[in-house]
Amino acid sequence: MIDDGSMAANSPAGSRSEQAVGAIRQSDYRALAEFRHTLRRFLAFSEAAARDGGLTPQQHQAILAIKGHGDGGMSIGDLADKLLVRHHSAGELVDRLVKAELVTRLESADDRRRVVLVLTPQAEAVLEALSAAHLEELRKTKPLLLQLLHSLP
Repeated sequence: MIDDGSMAANSPAGSRSEQAVGAIRQSDYRALAEFRHTLRRFLAFSEAAARDGGLTPQQHQAILAIKGHGDGGMSIGDLADKLLVRHHSAGELVDRLVKAELVTRLESADDRRRVVLVLTPQAEAVLEALSAAHLEELRKTKPLLLQLLHSLP
């Protein structure tokens, strides 16, 4: 079959795709690349900070998600959603967090069949130090991120 371009012209998805590609400028590619690089640099900082604080990056992400969820505690299913992992994987992570004395499992006050995750004082202390370092890093990175976001169409 010879492609004369007529399929793309008649296809709404094809024409949108062609228009989008044609509209992208070199400066857009540069901004996207720099934005991605800046995010990766922040993630590398975050992973190193977690390790320096005695946590794996996933443990840090989990206790931050639990703390960010609020005082009512978080279910394993909610944690799985926040971490973008399967329920089973989140459950295994929680087992490791409990063993490390970073998280406790409690019966929900609303539903005794439901288990909620609550941070221990040890996790709270580690998280506070890590969060202070992360906020400082974000303060330093904020001007560049804003500049990159404003440069996008």
